[in-house]
Amino acid sequence: MAAETDQTDPSRDHRPVPGSPGRKPRIVIVGGGHVGLTVALRLQKRLEPGEARITVIDPQSHMTYQPFLPEAAAGSVEPRHVVVPLRQALRRSEVLTAQVTCIDHRSRELTATLADGTEEHLTYDVLVVVPGSVSRALPIPGLSERGVGFKTIGEAIYLRNHVLSRLDIAASTSDPELRRRLLTFLFIGGGYAGIEAIAELESMAREAIRAYRTLEPGDMRWIMVEATGRIMPEVSAPMGEYTRRRLEERRIEVKTDTTAKTLTDGHVVLSDGDEFDADTIAWTAGVKPHPMLEDSDLPRDGKGRVECTAKLQVRGTQDVFAAGDCAAVPDLTSDKADALCGPSAQHAVRQARVLADNVVALLRGHEQQEYRHRYAGSVAGLGLFQGAAEVYGIKLKGLPAWLLHRAYHLAKLPTLRLKARILGDWLLEIPLRRQTVALGELHDPRSAFVKAANTRGLPTEHGRAG
Repeated sequence: MAAETDQTDPSRDHRPVPGSPGRKPRIVIVGGGHVGLTVALRLQKRLEPGEARITVIDPQSHMTYQPFLPEAAAGSVEPRHVVVPLRQALRRSEVLTAQVTCIDHRSRELTATLADGTEEHLTYDVLVVVPGSVSRALPIPGLSERGVGFKTIGEAIYLRNHVLSRLDIAASTSDPELRRRLLTFLFIGGGYAGIEAIAELESMAREAIRAYRTLEPGDMRWIMVEATGRIMPEVSAPMGEYTRRRLEERRIEVKTDTTAKTLTDGHVVLSDGDEFDADTIAWTAGVKPHPMLEDSDLPRDGKGRVECTAKLQVRGTQDVFAAGDCAAVPDLTSDKADALCGPSAQHAVRQARVLADNVVALLRGHEQQEYRHRYAGSVAGLGLFQGAAEVYGIKLKGLPAWLLHRAYHLAKLPTLRLKARILGDWLLEIPLRRQTVALGELHDPRSAFVKAANTRGLPTEHGRAG
Protein backbone atom coordinates (compact mmCIF):
# COMPACT_ATOMS: atom_id res chain seq x y z
CA MET A 1 0.00 0.00 0.00
CA ALA A 2 1.22 3.52 -0.69
CA ALA A 3 2.15 5.74 2.21
CA GLU A 4 -0.65 7.46 4.09
CA THR A 5 -1.53 11.06 3.31
CA ASP A 6 0.21 13.72 5.36
CA GLN A 7 -2.80 15.82 6.25
CA THR A 8 -0.68 18.38 8.08
CA ASP A 9 1.21 19.48 4.96
CA PRO A 10 -0.03 23.05 4.31
CA SER A 11 1.14 22.93 0.72
CA ARG A 12 -1.40 20.20 0.13
CA ASP A 13 -4.23 21.95 1.98
CA HIS A 14 -4.05 25.28 0.13
CA ARG A 15 -2.62 24.61 -3.33
CA PRO A 16 -4.66 26.44 -5.97
CA VAL A 17 -5.67 24.67 -9.14
CA PRO A 18 -2.98 25.45 -11.75
CA GLY A 19 -4.12 27.84 -14.40
CA SER A 20 -1.03 28.62 -16.42
CA PRO A 21 -1.61 30.67 -19.57
CA GLY A 22 -2.43 28.59 -22.63
CA ARG A 23 -3.17 25.39 -20.68
CA LYS A 24 -6.57 24.17 -19.63
CA PRO A 25 -6.81 22.54 -16.19
CA ARG A 26 -7.31 18.79 -16.47
CA ILE A 27 -10.08 17.06 -14.52
CA VAL A 28 -9.55 13.31 -14.26
CA ILE A 29 -12.52 11.16 -13.18
CA VAL A 30 -11.55 7.69 -11.98
CA GLY A 31 -14.63 5.54 -12.55
CA GLY A 32 -17.26 5.58 -15.28
CA GLY A 33 -20.13 4.13 -13.28
CA HIS A 34 -23.34 5.95 -12.43
CA VAL A 35 -21.55 8.49 -10.22
CA GLY A 36 -18.69 9.09 -12.64
CA LEU A 37 -21.03 9.47 -15.60
CA THR A 38 -23.30 11.86 -13.68
CA VAL A 39 -20.30 13.99 -12.67
CA ALA A 40 -18.95 14.11 -16.22
CA LEU A 41 -22.35 14.95 -17.75
CA ARG A 42 -22.88 17.78 -15.28
CA LEU A 43 -19.38 19.15 -15.83
CA GLN A 44 -19.98 19.13 -19.58
CA LYS A 45 -23.15 21.12 -18.97
CA ARG A 46 -21.74 23.58 -16.43
CA LEU A 47 -18.32 24.30 -17.90
CA GLU A 48 -17.78 26.63 -20.82
CA PRO A 49 -16.20 25.12 -23.96
CA GLY A 50 -12.44 25.14 -23.47
CA GLU A 51 -12.66 25.94 -19.76
CA ALA A 52 -11.26 22.56 -18.70
CA ARG A 53 -10.25 19.19 -20.09
CA ILE A 54 -12.28 16.24 -18.77
CA THR A 55 -10.87 12.69 -18.79
CA VAL A 56 -12.92 9.68 -17.64
CA ILE A 57 -11.08 6.43 -16.90
CA ASP A 58 -12.83 3.07 -16.47
CA PRO A 59 -12.04 -0.56 -17.39
CA GLN A 60 -15.44 -0.75 -19.12
CA SER A 61 -16.49 1.40 -22.05
CA HIS A 62 -20.01 1.70 -20.64
CA MET A 63 -21.95 2.57 -17.50
CA THR A 64 -24.33 -0.05 -16.08
CA TYR A 65 -27.51 1.10 -14.34
CA GLN A 66 -27.36 -1.49 -11.58
CA PRO A 67 -30.91 -1.06 -10.17
CA PHE A 68 -32.20 -2.63 -13.39
CA LEU A 69 -29.92 -5.68 -13.28
CA PRO A 70 -32.67 -7.87 -11.72
CA GLU A 71 -35.10 -6.93 -14.49
CA ALA A 72 -32.44 -7.53 -17.13
CA ALA A 73 -31.77 -10.95 -15.62
CA ALA A 74 -35.49 -11.77 -15.62
CA GLY A 75 -36.00 -10.66 -19.22
CA SER A 76 -38.25 -7.68 -18.47
CA VAL A 77 -35.76 -5.33 -20.12
CA GLU A 78 -33.16 -5.89 -22.82
CA PRO A 79 -29.68 -6.13 -21.24
CA ARG A 80 -28.26 -3.68 -23.78
CA HIS A 81 -30.77 -1.12 -22.58
CA VAL A 82 -29.38 -0.90 -19.04
CA VAL A 83 -25.95 0.27 -20.19
CA VAL A 84 -24.81 3.66 -21.50
CA PRO A 85 -21.83 3.79 -23.90
CA LEU A 86 -19.53 6.34 -22.32
CA ARG A 87 -18.16 7.73 -25.58
CA GLN A 88 -21.65 8.39 -26.94
CA ALA A 89 -22.78 10.17 -23.79
CA LEU A 90 -19.57 12.10 -23.12
CA ARG A 91 -18.80 13.70 -26.45
CA ARG A 92 -16.99 16.65 -24.84
CA SER A 93 -14.84 14.39 -22.66
CA GLU A 94 -11.92 12.06 -23.23
CA VAL A 95 -12.80 8.46 -22.35
CA LEU A 96 -9.92 6.13 -21.55
CA THR A 97 -10.62 2.39 -21.26
CA ALA A 98 -8.10 1.43 -18.60
CA GLN A 99 -7.71 0.30 -15.00
CA VAL A 100 -6.18 2.79 -12.59
CA THR A 101 -3.59 0.92 -10.52
CA CYS A 102 -2.02 3.70 -8.46
CA ILE A 103 -2.80 7.24 -7.32
CA ASP A 104 0.11 9.40 -6.14
CA HIS A 105 -1.47 12.68 -5.12
CA ARG A 106 1.80 14.08 -3.83
CA SER A 107 2.91 14.15 -7.45
CA ARG A 108 -0.59 14.73 -8.85
CA GLU A 109 -0.12 11.63 -10.96
CA LEU A 110 -1.90 8.35 -11.46
CA THR A 111 -0.93 5.13 -13.22
CA ALA A 112 -3.36 3.36 -15.53
CA THR A 113 -3.06 0.00 -17.29
CA LEU A 114 -4.54 0.28 -20.78
CA ALA A 115 -6.54 -2.40 -22.54
CA ASP A 116 -3.44 -3.56 -24.43
CA GLY A 117 -1.52 -4.10 -21.18
CA THR A 118 0.70 -1.03 -21.39
CA GLU A 119 0.97 1.46 -18.56
CA GLU A 120 0.37 5.17 -18.85
CA HIS A 121 1.10 7.91 -16.33
CA LEU A 122 -1.38 10.78 -16.27
CA THR A 123 -1.12 14.08 -14.44
CA TYR A 124 -4.14 16.06 -13.28
CA ASP A 125 -5.16 19.35 -11.75
CA VAL A 126 -8.43 18.10 -10.22
CA LEU A 127 -9.05 14.45 -9.38
CA VAL A 128 -12.47 12.84 -8.90
CA VAL A 129 -12.26 9.39 -7.29
CA VAL A 130 -15.48 7.42 -7.91
CA PRO A 131 -14.46 3.82 -8.78
CA GLY A 132 -17.46 2.40 -6.89
CA SER A 133 -17.41 -0.95 -5.13
CA VAL A 134 -16.90 -4.65 -5.74
CA SER A 135 -18.51 -7.73 -4.23
CA ARG A 136 -17.40 -8.43 -0.68
CA ALA A 137 -16.67 -12.15 -0.61
CA LEU A 138 -15.94 -14.14 2.55
CA PRO A 139 -13.54 -17.09 2.93
CA ILE A 140 -16.27 -19.73 2.69
CA PRO A 141 -15.04 -23.06 1.27
CA GLY A 142 -16.36 -23.50 -2.26
CA LEU A 143 -17.60 -19.93 -2.73
CA SER A 144 -14.97 -18.87 -5.26
CA GLU A 145 -15.44 -22.10 -7.25
CA ARG A 146 -19.26 -22.29 -7.24
CA GLY A 147 -20.58 -18.78 -6.54
CA VAL A 148 -21.48 -15.95 -8.90
CA GLY A 149 -21.95 -12.30 -8.00
CA PHE A 150 -24.67 -9.92 -9.10
CA LYS A 151 -23.01 -6.55 -9.75
CA THR A 152 -22.37 -6.55 -13.51
CA ILE A 153 -24.47 -7.01 -16.61
CA GLY A 154 -22.38 -10.08 -17.46
CA GLU A 155 -23.25 -11.70 -14.14
CA ALA A 156 -26.94 -10.87 -14.60
CA ILE A 157 -27.04 -12.44 -18.08
CA TYR A 158 -25.10 -15.45 -16.85
CA LEU A 159 -27.53 -16.06 -13.97
CA ARG A 160 -30.51 -15.79 -16.30
CA ASN A 161 -29.06 -18.31 -18.76
CA HIS A 162 -27.86 -20.55 -15.95
CA VAL A 163 -31.25 -20.71 -14.22
CA LEU A 164 -33.11 -21.44 -17.46
CA SER A 165 -30.57 -24.06 -18.53
CA ARG A 166 -31.09 -25.84 -15.18
CA LEU A 167 -34.77 -26.22 -16.16
CA ASP A 168 -33.77 -27.66 -19.53
CA ILE A 169 -31.44 -30.26 -17.99
CA ALA A 170 -33.83 -31.12 -15.15
CA ALA A 171 -36.63 -31.79 -17.67
CA SER A 172 -34.37 -34.22 -19.53
CA THR A 173 -33.04 -36.32 -16.65
CA SER A 174 -34.62 -39.28 -14.86
CA ASP A 175 -32.23 -39.03 -11.89
CA PRO A 176 -34.27 -37.60 -8.98
CA GLU A 177 -31.20 -36.48 -6.99
CA LEU A 178 -29.74 -34.66 -9.99
CA ARG A 179 -33.09 -33.03 -10.69
CA ARG A 180 -33.36 -31.85 -7.09
CA ARG A 181 -29.86 -30.36 -7.25
CA LEU A 182 -30.54 -28.64 -10.57
CA LEU A 183 -33.76 -27.07 -9.29
CA THR A 184 -32.28 -25.75 -6.03
CA PHE A 185 -31.31 -22.08 -6.15
CA LEU A 186 -29.43 -20.45 -3.25
CA PHE A 187 -28.99 -16.70 -2.79
CA ILE A 188 -26.73 -15.47 0.02
CA GLY A 189 -27.36 -11.91 1.21
CA GLY A 190 -30.74 -10.38 2.04
CA GLY A 191 -30.19 -6.74 1.17
CA TYR A 192 -31.86 -4.98 -1.73
CA ALA A 193 -29.69 -6.60 -4.39
CA GLY A 194 -30.30 -10.13 -3.13
CA ILE A 195 -34.04 -9.70 -2.55
CA GLU A 196 -34.69 -8.16 -5.96
CA ALA A 197 -32.49 -10.73 -7.70
CA ILE A 198 -34.16 -13.78 -6.16
CA ALA A 199 -37.64 -12.29 -6.57
CA GLU A 200 -37.20 -11.47 -10.27
CA LEU A 201 -35.47 -14.73 -11.18
CA GLU A 202 -38.00 -16.85 -9.28
CA SER A 203 -40.80 -15.00 -11.07
CA MET A 204 -39.14 -15.68 -14.42
CA ALA A 205 -38.50 -19.36 -13.65
CA ARG A 206 -42.06 -19.88 -12.42
CA GLU A 207 -43.35 -18.50 -15.71
CA ALA A 208 -40.84 -20.49 -17.79
CA ILE A 209 -41.52 -23.83 -16.08
CA ARG A 210 -45.09 -23.87 -17.42
CA ALA A 211 -43.67 -24.88 -20.78
CA TYR A 212 -42.11 -28.08 -19.35
CA ARG A 213 -44.51 -31.02 -19.22
CA THR A 214 -42.36 -33.00 -16.79
CA LEU A 215 -41.74 -30.15 -14.31
CA GLU A 216 -43.93 -28.35 -11.80
CA PRO A 217 -43.30 -25.05 -9.95
CA GLY A 218 -43.25 -27.06 -6.72
CA ASP A 219 -40.20 -28.97 -7.97
CA MET A 220 -38.09 -25.82 -7.54
CA ARG A 221 -36.55 -24.79 -4.25
CA TRP A 222 -35.47 -21.18 -3.75
CA ILE A 223 -33.54 -20.27 -0.59
CA MET A 224 -32.48 -16.85 0.68
CA VAL A 225 -29.85 -16.84 3.46
CA GLU A 226 -29.20 -13.72 5.54
CA ALA A 227 -26.69 -13.52 8.40
CA THR A 228 -28.56 -10.82 10.35
CA GLY A 229 -31.95 -11.00 12.00
CA ARG A 230 -33.90 -9.39 9.15
CA ILE A 231 -33.90 -8.83 5.41
CA MET A 232 -33.85 -5.46 3.65
CA PRO A 233 -32.29 -3.35 6.43
CA GLU A 234 -32.74 -0.31 4.16
CA VAL A 235 -36.44 -0.11 5.11
CA SER A 236 -38.31 -0.29 8.42
CA ALA A 237 -38.74 -3.61 10.20
CA PRO A 238 -42.47 -3.87 9.31
CA MET A 239 -41.72 -3.39 5.61
CA GLY A 240 -38.94 -5.93 5.80
CA GLU A 241 -41.34 -8.38 7.42
CA TYR A 242 -43.95 -7.67 4.74
CA THR A 243 -41.39 -8.44 2.04
CA ARG A 244 -40.48 -11.66 3.79
CA ARG A 245 -44.12 -12.77 3.92
CA ARG A 246 -44.60 -12.05 0.23
CA LEU A 247 -41.54 -14.09 -0.66
CA GLU A 248 -42.63 -16.97 1.55
CA GLU A 249 -46.08 -16.93 -0.07
CA ARG A 250 -44.21 -17.77 -3.28
CA ARG A 251 -42.48 -20.66 -1.48
CA ILE A 252 -39.16 -18.83 -1.28
CA GLU A 253 -37.45 -19.93 1.94
CA VAL A 254 -36.04 -16.97 3.88
CA LYS A 255 -33.49 -17.98 6.51
CA THR A 256 -32.37 -15.12 8.78
CA ASP A 257 -29.67 -15.37 11.47
CA THR A 258 -28.14 -18.00 9.19
CA THR A 259 -24.80 -18.24 7.43
CA ALA A 260 -23.27 -20.54 4.86
CA LYS A 261 -20.55 -22.69 6.44
CA THR A 262 -19.39 -24.51 3.31
CA LEU A 263 -20.32 -24.65 -0.38
CA THR A 264 -17.76 -27.19 -1.55
CA ASP A 265 -18.73 -28.86 -4.86
CA GLY A 266 -22.19 -27.35 -4.53
CA HIS A 267 -22.93 -29.18 -1.28
CA VAL A 268 -24.35 -26.47 0.96
CA VAL A 269 -24.04 -26.63 4.74
CA LEU A 270 -25.84 -23.85 6.62
CA SER A 271 -25.35 -22.78 10.21
CA ASP A 272 -28.92 -23.82 11.09
CA GLY A 273 -28.05 -27.44 10.28
CA ASP A 274 -29.70 -27.57 6.86
CA GLU A 275 -27.73 -29.43 4.18
CA PHE A 276 -28.55 -29.75 0.49
CA ASP A 277 -26.99 -29.73 -2.98
CA ALA A 278 -27.44 -26.67 -5.18
CA ASP A 279 -26.29 -26.05 -8.73
CA THR A 280 -26.92 -22.29 -8.47
CA ILE A 281 -25.26 -20.19 -5.76
CA ALA A 282 -25.59 -16.40 -6.06
CA TRP A 283 -23.60 -14.13 -3.75
CA THR A 284 -25.24 -10.80 -2.93
CA ALA A 285 -23.90 -10.34 0.61
CA GLY A 286 -22.64 -6.80 0.46
CA VAL A 287 -19.93 -4.77 -1.21
CA LYS A 288 -16.60 -3.19 -0.34
CA PRO A 289 -14.73 -0.17 -1.78
CA HIS A 290 -12.81 -0.79 -4.97
CA PRO A 291 -9.43 -2.40 -4.12
CA MET A 292 -7.69 0.11 -6.37
CA LEU A 293 -7.86 2.57 -3.46
CA GLU A 294 -5.35 0.47 -1.54
CA ASP A 295 -2.66 1.68 -3.94
CA SER A 296 -3.16 5.36 -3.26
CA ASP A 297 -1.95 7.94 -0.76
CA LEU A 298 -5.47 9.17 -0.08
CA PRO A 299 -6.74 8.95 3.53
CA ARG A 300 -9.15 6.05 4.16
CA ASP A 301 -11.28 4.93 7.07
CA GLY A 302 -11.42 1.51 8.73
CA LYS A 303 -13.70 0.15 5.99
CA GLY A 304 -11.37 1.23 3.21
CA ARG A 305 -13.47 4.21 2.08
CA VAL A 306 -11.89 7.53 1.17
CA GLU A 307 -12.38 10.03 3.98
CA CYS A 308 -14.26 13.11 2.77
CA THR A 309 -15.51 16.41 4.09
CA ALA A 310 -19.13 17.50 3.71
CA LYS A 311 -18.05 19.34 0.55
CA LEU A 312 -17.02 15.95 -0.89
CA GLN A 313 -13.36 16.94 -0.90
CA VAL A 314 -10.98 14.22 0.20
CA ARG A 315 -9.86 15.15 3.69
CA GLY A 316 -6.58 17.06 3.70
CA THR A 317 -6.82 18.16 0.06
CA GLN A 318 -8.41 20.91 -1.99
CA ASP A 319 -8.35 19.37 -5.44
CA VAL A 320 -9.42 15.75 -4.88
CA PHE A 321 -13.08 14.80 -4.60
CA ALA A 322 -14.92 11.51 -3.96
CA ALA A 323 -18.49 10.24 -3.72
CA GLY A 324 -20.57 7.08 -3.81
CA ASP A 325 -19.85 3.66 -2.36
CA CYS A 326 -16.11 4.31 -2.02
CA ALA A 327 -16.48 7.55 -0.03
CA ALA A 328 -17.05 8.16 3.69
CA VAL A 329 -19.16 11.34 3.57
CA PRO A 330 -20.51 12.99 6.75
CA ASP A 331 -24.29 12.88 7.06
CA LEU A 332 -25.20 16.42 8.10
CA THR A 333 -28.88 15.50 8.53
CA SER A 334 -28.15 13.03 11.33
CA ASP A 335 -28.20 13.88 15.02
CA LYS A 336 -25.04 11.81 15.51
CA ALA A 337 -21.82 13.75 15.16
CA ASP A 338 -19.93 10.93 13.44
CA ALA A 339 -22.77 9.70 11.17
CA LEU A 340 -21.91 8.89 7.56
CA CYS A 341 -24.09 8.68 4.46
CA GLY A 342 -25.10 5.13 3.62
CA PRO A 343 -23.83 3.38 0.47
CA SER A 344 -27.06 3.84 -1.49
CA ALA A 345 -27.71 4.86 -5.08
CA GLN A 346 -29.90 7.68 -3.77
CA HIS A 347 -27.00 9.32 -1.92
CA ALA A 348 -24.46 8.55 -4.65
CA VAL A 349 -26.28 10.30 -7.49
CA ARG A 350 -27.11 13.37 -5.41
CA GLN A 351 -23.52 13.53 -4.20
CA ALA A 352 -22.37 13.39 -7.82
CA ARG A 353 -24.30 16.56 -8.68
CA VAL A 354 -22.94 18.47 -5.68
CA LEU A 355 -19.44 17.19 -6.44
CA ALA A 356 -19.58 18.45 -10.03
CA ASP A 357 -20.84 21.85 -8.90
CA ASN A 358 -18.02 22.06 -6.35
CA VAL A 359 -15.41 21.25 -8.98
CA VAL A 360 -16.76 24.10 -11.12
CA ALA A 361 -16.71 26.38 -8.07
CA LEU A 362 -13.10 25.40 -7.36
CA LEU A 363 -12.01 26.21 -10.91
CA ARG A 364 -13.75 29.59 -10.80
CA GLY A 365 -12.76 30.50 -7.26
CA HIS A 366 -16.33 30.44 -5.95
CA GLU A 367 -17.63 29.12 -2.65
CA GLN A 368 -18.39 25.41 -2.51
CA GLN A 369 -21.50 23.87 -0.98
CA GLU A 370 -21.87 21.05 1.53
CA TYR A 371 -23.75 17.87 0.71
CA ARG A 372 -26.91 17.58 2.75
CA HIS A 373 -29.72 15.17 1.91
CA ARG A 374 -32.13 13.43 4.24
CA TYR A 375 -32.72 9.85 3.13
CA ALA A 376 -36.10 9.79 1.38
CA GLY A 377 -36.72 6.05 1.55
CA SER A 378 -36.45 3.03 -0.69
CA VAL A 379 -38.34 1.22 -3.43
CA ALA A 380 -37.91 -2.40 -4.48
CA GLY A 381 -39.33 -4.62 -7.18
CA LEU A 382 -40.28 -8.15 -6.12
CA GLY A 383 -41.09 -9.60 -9.50
CA LEU A 384 -43.80 -8.80 -12.01
CA PHE A 385 -46.48 -6.49 -10.50
CA GLN A 386 -45.10 -6.88 -6.96
CA GLY A 387 -43.08 -4.43 -4.93
CA ALA A 388 -42.38 -2.82 -1.58
CA ALA A 389 -41.70 0.86 -0.96
CA GLU A 390 -41.26 3.23 1.94
CA VAL A 391 -40.90 6.88 0.95
CA TYR A 392 -40.93 9.69 3.54
CA GLY A 393 -42.59 7.34 6.00
CA ILE A 394 -45.36 6.32 3.57
CA LYS A 395 -45.51 2.57 2.99
CA LEU A 396 -46.68 1.13 -0.32
CA LYS A 397 -47.13 -2.53 -1.17
CA GLY A 398 -47.91 -4.68 -4.17
CA LEU A 399 -48.79 -3.04 -7.51
CA PRO A 400 -48.52 0.62 -6.35
CA ALA A 401 -45.04 -0.02 -4.95
CA TRP A 402 -44.04 -1.84 -8.14
CA LEU A 403 -45.21 1.09 -10.29
CA LEU A 404 -43.39 3.56 -8.04
CA HIS A 405 -40.23 1.45 -8.29
CA ARG A 406 -40.33 1.60 -12.07
CA ALA A 407 -41.27 5.28 -12.26
CA TYR A 408 -38.51 6.30 -9.83
CA HIS A 409 -35.75 4.45 -11.62
CA LEU A 410 -36.98 5.52 -15.05
CA ALA A 411 -36.66 9.13 -13.88
CA LYS A 412 -33.13 8.50 -12.58
CA LEU A 413 -31.78 6.97 -15.79
CA PRO A 414 -28.98 9.21 -17.06
CA THR A 415 -29.93 9.72 -20.74
CA LEU A 416 -33.13 10.28 -22.70
CA ARG A 417 -32.16 7.52 -25.13
CA LEU A 418 -31.93 4.99 -22.29
CA LYS A 419 -35.25 6.12 -20.82
CA ALA A 420 -36.98 5.61 -24.18
CA ARG A 421 -35.52 2.13 -24.67
CA ILE A 422 -36.48 0.95 -21.18
CA LEU A 423 -39.99 2.39 -21.51
CA GLY A 424 -40.34 0.60 -24.84
CA ASP A 425 -39.36 -2.71 -23.23
CA TRP A 426 -41.99 -2.25 -20.53
CA LEU A 427 -44.75 -1.32 -22.98
CA LEU A 428 -44.01 -4.35 -25.14
CA GLU A 429 -44.21 -6.52 -22.04
CA ILE A 430 -47.91 -5.69 -21.64
CA PRO A 431 -49.25 -7.44 -24.79
CA LEU A 432 -46.33 -9.85 -25.21
CA ARG A 433 -44.98 -12.35 -22.69
CA ARG A 434 -41.29 -12.07 -22.00
CA GLN A 435 -39.08 -14.65 -23.70
CA THR A 436 -37.62 -17.24 -21.37
CA VAL A 437 -34.89 -19.05 -23.25
CA ALA A 438 -31.35 -19.93 -22.21
CA LEU A 439 -28.56 -18.74 -24.50
CA GLY A 440 -25.66 -20.59 -22.98
CA GLU A 441 -23.54 -20.05 -26.09
CA LEU A 442 -23.04 -16.46 -24.98
CA HIS A 443 -20.64 -17.64 -22.28
CA ASP A 444 -18.57 -19.89 -24.54
CA PRO A 445 -19.31 -18.78 -28.12
CA ARG A 446 -16.41 -20.70 -29.71
CA SER A 447 -17.21 -24.12 -28.26
CA ALA A 448 -19.32 -25.34 -31.19
CA PHE A 449 -16.81 -24.11 -33.75
CA VAL A 450 -13.84 -25.60 -31.90
CA LYS A 451 -15.63 -28.94 -31.70
CA ALA A 452 -16.41 -28.84 -35.41
CA ALA A 453 -12.89 -27.78 -36.32
CA ASN A 454 -11.45 -30.73 -34.38
CA THR A 455 -13.67 -33.27 -36.16
CA ARG A 456 -11.90 -35.65 -38.55
CA GLY A 457 -12.30 -34.81 -42.20
CA LEU A 458 -12.25 -31.02 -41.75
CA PRO A 459 -9.28 -29.02 -43.05
CA THR A 460 -6.39 -28.75 -40.63
CA GLU A 461 -4.40 -25.59 -39.95
CA HIS A 462 -2.27 -26.45 -43.02
CA GLY A 463 -5.33 -26.52 -45.27
CA ARG A 464 -5.43 -30.33 -45.83
CA ALA A 465 -8.02 -32.76 -44.55
CA GLY A 466 -7.12 -34.51 -41.30
